[in-house]
Amino acid sequence: MPPRFVSRRLLPFLLCLSMVLAGCGERTAVPASASGDAAATAQAAAGEEAAAAPILASLRSQLDDHRRIIVLLADEDAQSASDRATSSRIGQQLFHDGLERRQAIAGQFDALLRTPDPRRFATLGAILDYIESAPELYDADRLAFREVLRDLHERVGADSSLPAVKLHQRIGEDLDALDGIERHYDQEITRIFSRFDRTRAIELKREKWDDYVAHLRTLYSREAILRDHGVIEPYPMSMKDSEREIFGRDLPRKTVVLTFDDGPHKAHTDEIVAILKRYDVPGVFFQVGRNLGAVTDGTPKLGPMAGISRQLMADGYAVGNHSLTHAQLSRTSGDALRHQVLDTDALLRQVGERRAPLFRFPYGARNAEGLQLLGEAGLKSIMWNIDSMDWADPVPESIVQRVLAQVEKEQRGIILFHDIHDRAVKALPQILDRLIADGYQFAGWNGRDFTVSRARAGAANEATVTTGYEKSWAIVIGIDDYARWPKLEYASRDAQAVADALTGQFGFPASQVIVLKNQQATRNNILAAFHDRLADGRTQKNDRVFVFFAGHGATRRLASGRDLGYIIPVDSDPDEFATDAIAMTDVQNIAESLQAKHVLFVMDACYSGLGLTRGGPASSAFLRENARRTARQMLTAGGVDQQVADSGPNGHSVFTWILLQALGGKGDLNGDGLITGTELAAYVAPAVSAVSRQTPAFGSLPGSQGGEFVFQVADSQEFLNADTAQLPAEAIALNSRVDAAQGDGEAAVTVAGLQGGSNTLVLPAAVPVSDRQRAQQANDRGLQLYREKRYDEAVAQFTEALKLRPDFAQAANNLGFVYYRQQRYAEAARWLENTLKIDPSRAVAYLNLGDAYLHVGDHARAKQAYNTYLELQPQGSGAGQARAQLQKLQP
Repeated sequence: MPPRFVSRRLLPFLLCLSMVLAGCGERTAVPASASGDAAATAQAAAGEEAAAAPILASLRSQLDDHRRIIVLLADEDAQSASDRATSSRIGQQLFHDGLERRQAIAGQFDALLRTPDPRRFATLGAILDYIESAPELYDADRLAFREVLRDLHERVGADSSLPAVKLHQRIGEDLDALDGIERHYDQEITRIFSRFDRTRAIELKREKWDDYVAHLRTLYSREAILRDHGVIEPYPMSMKDSEREIFGRDLPRKTVVLTFDDGPHKAHTDEIVAILKRYDVPGVFFQVGRNLGAVTDGTPKLGPMAGISRQLMADGYAVGNHSLTHAQLSRTSGDALRHQVLDTDALLRQVGERRAPLFRFPYGARNAEGLQLLGEAGLKSIMWNIDSMDWADPVPESIVQRVLAQVEKEQRGIILFHDIHDRAVKALPQILDRLIADGYQFAGWNGRDFTVSRARAGAANEATVTTGYEKSWAIVIGIDDYARWPKLEYASRDAQAVADALTGQFGFPASQVIVLKNQQATRNNILAAFHDRLADGRTQKNDRVFVFFAGHGATRRLASGRDLGYIIPVDSDPDEFATDAIAMTDVQNIAESLQAKHVLFVMDACYSGLGLTRGGPASSAFLRENARRTARQMLTAGGVDQQVADSGPNGHSVFTWILLQALGGKGDLNGDGLITGTELAAYVAPAVSAVSRQTPAFGSLPGSQGGEFVFQVADSQEFLNADTAQLPAEAIALNSRVDAAQGDGEAAVTVAGLQGGSNTLVLPAAVPVSDRQRAQQANDRGLQLYREKRYDEAVAQFTEALKLRPDFAQAANNLGFVYYRQQRYAEAARWLENTLKIDPSRAVAYLNLGDAYLHVGDHARAKQAYNTYLELQPQGSGAGQARAQLQKLQP
């Protein structure tokens, strides 16, 4: 038999009843009056049973959901991560169905208590009989009714009549008994809620049909068919994406955010706030709109519980949006979706101006339309990476253990609680005690992001590491017009192109980029640039310095047998360069004298004998490690007595052309959005060697501590259109040869060392990036491929970008324009229409769409698109083209 629960009130009665039954050996006659009383009693009992039946049916449904949740959340080790996520999602849906049912049961209690029928308390007694002693119930089942009994206890307590007082006392005893059950099952419930159940299924195999489908797949690609018709299925949303959404994994170590969903609650929200104030920690409350009030004909009207939210804002807590009705928004679209988000936002704005622009999707279930709507509404999706599961777990101690275990594993994150039942209230102080003892800090919303406003005593305070430098400096030198050395053709143009890249895509301030070309590049001016502008404390410890030299280089054999390299200023004499050129030992001394953390020399000249050779660190914590280490690195175009190939594409040397391609994004070998000095060398050196007779060398100079100079790849903002420049044939041909020479992105690349011999470059491990960043990188690769007229490969990259980020208007336009360039005008029109659904104000997409519709033969839509472009950009670069096309379309 299952363990049984009997309230203390019923126990004496049941004992007496058992004794009476045990003592009755015979049937005895019953007086007629007694028989009549029994009949009346039976009739009354039947009436009470009938009155209780609807509530009992609701309670049985509540119990059914409770049992299902427990079954779902058993045997964690037997399930895959995706299965566990599914179980948790379905469990949360069951839990919130239970909340709906609990509200309905509360309404049934209210209706029953309002009736004048004196038997109403007897009806409630019959309901309690079921909870207390129904033979099919286990004690653990009865925990499903605790919140219902709390609601009833409060309602009955408002009545001062004697039957109500007795009933109130009985419910109180039942609640005490449930507390005992909770303690009794603490260990078992804790164990249950640390595992998940396994589901099994048999998969039928239909060989003949499968063979047919396999054949069709050799002819068609499902993805290509969908894409051609304007559809790309996005990847599942990443739990690491903190650009589009915040999950908490990007918080500093030992930092957590406390969040509370589903309120406000008339009792528990205030209890949670009292705990937060006692511990002096912030919190974020995500509130369901219907708990605040209602929106009728666009006008928000607040209800009585809105005062709780107003007080939360007044106390400085962030109050965010948790939808109107806690619906599953991944299955909601159109006006229904807008009402869920915007009506609640209107209610929160009515509550107070300090409402936080934060949104939490119920169940974590979201879709691209929902995320796009948040962007339009100025809201940010806040998810979580630590789930207390207080929505399912009835035992506070189990909740405490689960949260602490997850925090220990993650070391940071956003914790999901709910302020609508008492188990979170009971668990929270124990969790805070442990986290504070372990040195954790608590971040709050500051209006832009989550930060720790003040450090707790003894807490670790570790700043977030970024790739940023305090200041960025550069000296760029290019010399063609030598007076006494052979003249060069491309060096000055190379220098200007590098300077433009630094001040453009990499954001170096023009005032901190010193450009010396031709007659300006004398020995005195070059040395003065270093000493007067960069040395003597002008550069600080968190700055970076980039030095580029394009011109002649020379080497001289010393008495020791070592070769010493020189860079040749414009005023050097070939017969006297040992005294009037700049020796590389001077460059090394300059590098060591600079206060800047990272210095990179790139020399489009040829010499050797420059210093130490080593690669950069390959730590997974690369950025943090790199921020602590100095770097003095050098990349040269060639070795001793090698001549620079001064005949690359677009008026550049081969070395500088490939360098510019690397800085444009191709040098990001590990795909993390950063180009280190080592990555730059690992791309440039093999590429130059493959297409010329130069052997670029790379290494570190004296004073380097293993750090890496870092460029952050700039995100392209370009929308492809008819004016987008493509590379000339010679550049495309050279890039093709370079790409063919590149390896498979292996972690180690061998290049020439600065002191001769080989130098194995170990590439730093990739820094984790978000889906948004990966989408941008794919889009930018697509732009590079478009310029090289590799259209099919460009289509694949823009498709990848849209899988990662379905609301990426730039990638959608670019995909459409590539189709246009391939003369696939119908497909182009579909994707340009998609672009305008994502971003209706994107003028260039209307211009492209007009061109696509013109080729399709849909003149009406072409005219509409051209006219819209002119309304948005009457003086735009495409205005002349649009007017010319409209003139042709006139009847």
